[in-house]
Amino acid sequence: MDHPRQTAETDVRPFIALMNIRIVITGLAIFFLTACMPTQNPKPIQTQFGSGSHRAWQTFVKPSESELREKLTIEQYDVTQHEGTEPPFNNAYWNNHEEGMYVDIVSGEPLFSSKDKYDSGTGWPSFTKPLIPENLQERTDGTLFMARTEVRSTHADSHLGHVFDDGPKPTGLRYCMNSAAMRFIPKADLEREGYGEFAKSFE
Repeated sequence: MDHPRQTAETDVRPFIALMNIRIVITGLAIFFLTACMPTQNPKPIQTQFGSGSHRAWQTFVKPSESELREKLTIEQYDVTQHEGTEPPFNNAYWNNHEEGMYVDIVSGEPLFSSKDKYDSGTGWPSFTKPLIPENLQERTDGTLFMARTEVRSTHADSHLGHVFDDGPKPTGLRYCMNSAAMRFIPKADLEREGYGEFAKSFE
């Protein structure tokens, strides 16, 4: 009497195995399809403690850590305060071709102009030179088992990225920056945002 039950159980096992295989294949297909889909650049968060009015960044006083944590996004805080790095090709400005200027996300101090931005193929916004050299500070970075030159903002002391000597002429430099450390101001908004003195460079 036990033999028929054993036969039935044996007949069901191939079916269950086949169903499991189909589930695994379906899951893998969904994974690869999702991974291959183009990602949209995240929208930039318009956070800034300082302003461009009357060069307010020159007298900027850095907020407390609690204020920074409250106002900045997790990624902005990690990048600017803890030398983090955002993912390439999945950040706000790597593929931004609009005319305007980039300012520090914390202080608002001017950093770079779109006129000096170029496609470095790295997936991060890259520039050949700063807009105001005095607003950048360079430090030696020995992490990742190599010597690199870190770039920080002068007034907010935000980590911005690194500078390399493999850029195009005439400077030969590549300022490889994190979008999360900057805020972009279109040229049409420069006057309204207090950066009118820089608008003439786009005429």
